[in-house]
Formats: sequence, structure tokens, C-alpha cells
Amino acid sequence: MRLTCSQKDFSTALSITNKAVGVNNTLPVLNNVLMKAEGKKLYFTTTDLEIAISYWIEADIQNEGEITIPSKLLTNYVNYLKDDKVDVSVEEGDSVMVKTDDSKTKIKGIPANEFPAIPAVEKEGALSVSVKDFTLAINQVAFAAAINTTRPILTGVYFNVTKDELKMVATDSYRLAEKTIKASDIIGDISCIVPVKTILELGTILSSLKKDDKVEIIISKNQIFFSFNKTKITSRLIEGQFPNYQQVIPKDSKTKITLNAPELSLVLKRINLFAKENNNKILLKVDPSSVMVTTDTTQYGVGEVEIKTKVEGGKNEIALNSQFLLEVLGNIGASEVVIELGEKTSPAIVRTSGKDDYIHIIMPLKI
Repeated sequence: MRLTCSQKDFSTALSITNKAVGVNNTLPVLNNVLMKAEGKKLYFTTTDLEIAISYWIEADIQNEGEITIPSKLLTNYVNYLKDDKVDVSVEEGDSVMVKTDDSKTKIKGIPANEFPAIPAVEKEGALSVSVKDFTLAINQVAFAAAINTTRPILTGVYFNVTKDELKMVATDSYRLAEKTIKASDIIGDISCIVPVKTILELGTILSSLKKDDKVEIIISKNQIFFSFNKTKITSRLIEGQFPNYQQVIPKDSKTKITLNAPELSLVLKRINLFAKENNNKILLKVDPSSVMVTTDTTQYGVGEVEIKTKVEGGKNEIALNSQFLLEVLGNIGASEVVIELGEKTSPAIVRTSGKDDYIHIIMPLKI
């Protein structure tokens, strides 16, 4: 294999595919990126056996071929090169020579035949969504999924397509987020659970793309495939039945509070200096024209802030985890939110003001 490519393109490809390289891999080749020179393109692929990411760049290929190289080492090295042309060639003994005008470095690789094959995804279901809508949905939903739990189902994001809409849902049993976006080119019945790790990596890559681009999604029994721009991502699906979450969404509310999201976020950060000593517990006391945000007395003292705002309905109060409320405010992407409250034992609902395509539920704490 022998080729010449742009340092900038080389660095971009490695940065994107490096996201699928795991840590503490027992199989050495999983620490490597597979580079394949073919035609006029250089393809990059990485996998941790749960997710695989592929990306291609244009290159001047003198000799076709393929090799795997330690991904993180190569990524760091290429990032330090000048923004110029880079010559890449495979030497005897499965080593790769990387040359620029002022440098020459040899990196030991592993033969490409030791790299695991990335299985093709059979098209049992498919849909397309816009990059703009999908990126926002990921931001608004993924953070509510569980990270470590004895219930693997909760470590994923539920995809469900009805008519021309995709619903994305995540929950860790203490909070729940649901986002609805438009979908097109729908084939088959689509209902699956995608690992949140896959969704988060996907969101990171999508955030740098043009918002009018499309993401094509293909789903089989055990796998899901995302294709956009020069990137392809393949991931396993989580087996099992997602909880019947609809039954925990309150059907009505007693009180609706319209709040400025940045202002509320700042208040919560101040109050949290005290609340974190009591497992982040805060109390919202609602009057006809204001909300009092307060904490229980802790060893450091007590915090209390009054926010003048629009309130619909009667007086109310609820105890919540302030960190959960801060996280939804930080990811909702709206300047104004509506918080709906029912009985003291009912969940609080957070919505984007003036829209009905997103709902976030936070379970109450004991007052």
C-alpha cells in the first residue's frame, strides 16, 4: 500500500473513527484502525465489537492495500504534523512509514486479515431523518439513559416509528425523556433499542455536519446501521422489551410554571452548593406569581431564591433532584421551559415552551 493524502483529511478521519476504539482491549488488533486504500479513496474502520465506525477520504493511491495501525498513537502523531501532504506506505514486516517534507516515522502495524469483519446489516427496516432534528433529539434524550445498571434495557435509547414520526425515548427509572421528530423513506415496522454509547458517539459526529443533511438508518434483527456524509456506523441492538413508559406520563396537571431556562439554571447552580450535601434535594414552592427554590438545612447552611414568573393554576410544591433538573435545562436547547406539577407524589413534567414534541419527566422526592 502506498498513497498520498491531506494531513487535515487524515486527521479528521482518525478523529472520527477513533471513537469506536475501546480501552483495555484483550485483542490487540481492536486497538488499531484498519486502513484500506482502494481506487481513489482511503477507508478507515475501527470497532470494539459492539460499534464500528467507517470513514473515507480522497487520496492519491499509488498501490492499493490494507493494514491496521494503533489508532490512538497514529491519531496523536498525525495531529502534530503540519497541515500539508502526507505520504503513507507499508514496509516489510507490516510496518507503516509516514512521511512529510520534514519528517519520517515508522509505526508497527498488524496484518489486516486479523481485523474482525464488520457484518453487513440486512434491510428489515429503514428510515431517514434530518441531521438537524436527529442531533437535537440525541441531545434532549440520551442523557436520561442509565449508564451502569443491572437492567441493560435502560442503557439504551428506544426507537419507535409510527406513521411518519420517530419517537426516541430514554429512562434510568428516575427520569424519562421522549422526543418526536419527522421521518421519511420508512420501510417496515421499526421498534428497537440502541445502546446509548452508540447514540452519544453519533451525536458528537453529527454536530459538525450541515444541518440540512440526511441520516439514513437501516435496521435488522440484531443490528442498526447509520449512513451520512462520508461516515458509516454499525452497532448492535439491545435485546428485550422497553418498559411501557406511557403509563408513567401524567395525563393532567394542577400547576404550570413558565420559566426562563438560563435563569433557572443559574439559580439551581447556586442552590446546589447546599443541596449537594443532601443528595441534591431541592424544594419548589409555587405561589400565584412566583416560585421559591429552597433546600433543607445542611451542615453548610440553607439556600433560598425566589423567581418571579408566570404561573397557571393553584399553589403547589414538589421536591426534586436538582441535578436532574439542571441536566434537562442544559440539554433541552430552549430559552423558555414549562414545568407542570400535579400532586406531590406525581412526577414533574418539563417541556419546551410552545412545543409538544418533547417531554421530560422527573420522579419526585419525599418532602
